[in-house]
Amino acid sequence: MTDFARLRPHQLQEAIAVNTPVVLPIGVLEYHGQHLPAGVDLLAVTEVLDRLGDQIITLPPFAYGAASHAVAGPEGTGTLHIDANAILPLAEGLFTALIKAGFRNIHGVIHHQTEGFDQGMPTDLAFRLAGRTAIMRHLEATRGPGWWGDRAMRDYYADQARAADPFNWIRIHPLFPKGAGFPFDHAGKGETALMQALAPETVDMARAQDGEHWYTADAGQATLTLGETGVEIALAHLRDVFGLKS
Repeated sequence: MTDFARLRPHQLQEAIAVNTPVVLPIGVLEYHGQHLPAGVDLLAVTEVLDRLGDQIITLPPFAYGAASHAVAGPEGTGTLHIDANAILPLAEGLFTALIKAGFRNIHGVIHHQTEGFDQGMPTDLAFRLAGRTAIMRHLEATRGPGWWGDRAMRDYYADQARAADPFNWIRIHPLFPKGAGFPFDHAGKGETALMQALAPETVDMARAQDGEHWYTADAGQATLTLGETGVEIALAHLRDVFGLKS
């Protein structure tokens, strides 16, 4: 992947001209059992994106999502919970800045709590609302009140079908597509396998069977092969939503 922070102005201008996807990795820091690091949800995203090479530009990752204390309390666990209401204005400010800079192919990718992505959870909902709000405000500011009802927008629905809809300027995606044939869990077989494939130095399988948590009971069944299978599923999904070639 190409790091946004390392690009010079002419490179960013070239990226805008060819509509290169600009991607924000979104994650949380949260307890994932004794055998995995706090940053599983973020690392799953950043390490998969890294495999896309220079087909995308990645923004510095956002790691401070609404982890919640549903899994573990805050003391000594690595869980850092930031309320979604605090995230929302920051996310809107970021998306507004990207639109003003000229980007029109902006994406966020998240893995935390995405098993019910259709309904959403606090972190992804904050970014999704921020994206919509940033677009709406930009359109009204640049095109004026009533912009959508103007005769110039008469092809709006046809443009949606051609992916020219301005509301496609910013989109938030789960790391895995709906119905992916890969185990979705929390620090169990699926996430443990992902970390074995993506960040093996962070995994300590000797601590996987502590018997303390129900959700880690099958972590010992994780394999590198399963992890690489998951990575390929995620890559195929992201190539599709970013509009990239295989």
